[in-house]
Amino acid sequence: MHMVLFFRIFIFSIVFLFLSGSARAETLRQALSNAYANNPQIASALLSVKASAEDIAIKRGRSGLLPSINASADFTNSWVIAGGNVIESSSGTLGISYSQTLFDNLKTDAQLEQARAMVEVSSQALRSATQSVLLSAATAYLNVVRETRLVQLRAENVTFYQAQVRSSQDKLSIGAGTSTDVSQAKARLAQGVASYKSSINNLRTAQANYQRFVGKKPQNLSLSFKFGGLLPRSLDEAQNYANKLHPAILSAKAQVRVAQSGSDAAKRAFGPTLRLIGNIGGSQNFISGITTPSASVKISLSVPLYQGGAMGASVRQANLNQINSEIGVLSAQDQVRAAIVSSWSGLQNSKAQIEAAQSAAYSSKQVLNGVIEEQKVGQRTILDVLNARADLTFVQESEIIAQSNRYIAAFSLISATGRLSARDLGLNVQIKSADGYITKVEDVWQDLRSLSE
Repeated sequence: MHMVLFFRIFIFSIVFLFLSGSARAETLRQALSNAYANNPQIASALLSVKASAEDIAIKRGRSGLLPSINASADFTNSWVIAGGNVIESSSGTLGISYSQTLFDNLKTDAQLEQARAMVEVSSQALRSATQSVLLSAATAYLNVVRETRLVQLRAENVTFYQAQVRSSQDKLSIGAGTSTDVSQAKARLAQGVASYKSSINNLRTAQANYQRFVGKKPQNLSLSFKFGGLLPRSLDEAQNYANKLHPAILSAKAQVRVAQSGSDAAKRAFGPTLRLIGNIGGSQNFISGITTPSASVKISLSVPLYQGGAMGASVRQANLNQINSEIGVLSAQDQVRAAIVSSWSGLQNSKAQIEAAQSAAYSSKQVLNGVIEEQKVGQRTILDVLNARADLTFVQESEIIAQSNRYIAAFSLISATGRLSARDLGLNVQIKSADGYITKVEDVWQDLRSLSE
């Protein structure tokens, strides 16, 4: 009965792995391209940049520094009863109004700079989302590779332990073995089957995460990727890259610009505002046929004197926000520095673990082969064989895990330097950017152009 169960498990593993790898192979670079092109997190971040860019046009339009021109027309028909007679009157007016702020103490300039800085914050959020998605996709890919290899290794273990159970049972049947040998082999086989089933479940979980980030089921993945010159050669080089490129640091610096511009705008609000207002038009009485043209020009100057302390509070609040934003830069730099050191250490540790595991695996194979030969001539027990196999399996699993961790640490280090992008990785995708959209928003006459199109 047990042999039938084990046979079914073995056949299931072969079919499971065949179905996972029978389709066209998918490289890590292709998986990252799919993740970049289809992930909703990146698409949402891109829309946020575009929405933030519209604040530039909104602040410019509300400021009035650009002219505001409006056309108006109305028609009036009225009836008056006087002395028992109904007197009808019908008239219409047509006019154009013009309004423009000639000077506002440069308050609008500060607000526009603040809006542009906020666009930079959103742009860095897009880069951060891209790094997060690509790192998650790479990790998911490597986890599937790792779990697939562990399933294969543990399936081989089950086969090995099955052979040991049969061998011990055969020896017991001819009086050359003991029931203890059979029990030890069966116990180790049960452990191997449990470990194998756990690997199958872990592989299923890894495949589900892969589909979540990449957008499709994994197909015959492999542990291979060329980083080119993306990996820094030292901690100092990694930190230099991060200071120039990491989105968290650049976002924090953009937040300083936002706060500085907010402080400037709050201070400029104390200054005068000069406005020009003009109207031209005319009215037509349709009953009498009289036309009355009209025109007016007005220049208005206003200077704030007292607004209940709100303006002073705004300045103090803006100054505090500026100080807080400068502290935010230091905090971002500390966090990125810690991430770089952690990733660098993980990469170096994984390299050392791979070398140690490879050396140990070679020795463990020699030991296992020797113990098996010695057990055949009665110099070793079956327990010695089982223990030697367990030692070999342990170092082989350690090597598989270390190899996966090495790639994950490498991607984490690249992300910590701020260079984990579609362009730097050379992905075959269309780069998602809001630069063209921002340029259109900066076009101050786009409303008039849209009317003429």
